[in-house]
Amino acid sequence: MSRVKTTLEFTVRSTPRILYNFLSTPSGLAQWFADHVDSHENTYSFSWNGQIEKAEVLDKEEDVFIRFQMEDNEEDEYLEFRITKSEVTGDTILLVTEFTDDDDVDDQKQLWDSQIDALKAGVGG
Repeated sequence: MSRVKTTLEFTVRSTPRILYNFLSTPSGLAQWFADHVDSHENTYSFSWNGQIEKAEVLDKEEDVFIRFQMEDNEEDEYLEFRITKSEVTGDTILLVTEFTDDDDVDDQKQLWDSQIDALKAGVGG
């Protein structure tokens, strides 16, 4: 089974600063991404239904992006949240990039749609 890089794009009614807080802080991530989130230095622990997955922050730039490497992923795989602005509309755009088994892409898109709906509710947009 092969892994594919997937990038999904979502319009979020929020300022980049507020959105970045929801993408990069344990309290922000716990509101939409995982049941519980802890961080210590550059390592985050995400909990879903009692299952814990650790991730290391590979890189970040405030109000622009944060990139995690989940402990179970290959070395060149990552999860990235990147914030951009639409040049046409001025809307805040969230790009989610991850690596998925090629037969799970549709399921992952549905999962992200649901997760991003929760994020939008959290940021008020």
